[in-house]
Amino acid sequence: MAAIGRNDPCPCGSGKKYKQCCLNKAEKMSLSMRLAIAAVGVCLLGGLIIILTTIDDVDPGATPAGRVWSPEHGHWH
Repeated sequence: MAAIGRNDPCPCGSGKKYKQCCLNKAEKMSLSMRLAIAAVGVCLLGGLIIILTTIDDVDPGATPAGRVWSPEHGHWH
C-alpha cells in the first residue's frame, strides 16, 4: 500500500485533500496519553485541595517552641 501524500485526495471519500481532512485526525493524541494527562491533573487537583484544607490548621498566633518575638525587628528570635 502506498503512503498517502498531503495533497492527495482523502481516502475517506470526502473529496477534500488529505491535509485538510483526515491528516489532523491521524496526528491527534492517543487515548493512553490523554488518560495519563488526566491522571496527573487529578493528582494535582487532589494535592491542591489537601493543601487548601490544611491551611486553616496552622495557628498564626501560636508561639514556636523556644522562640521569642522581637517587636523591634519584627520577627522571631
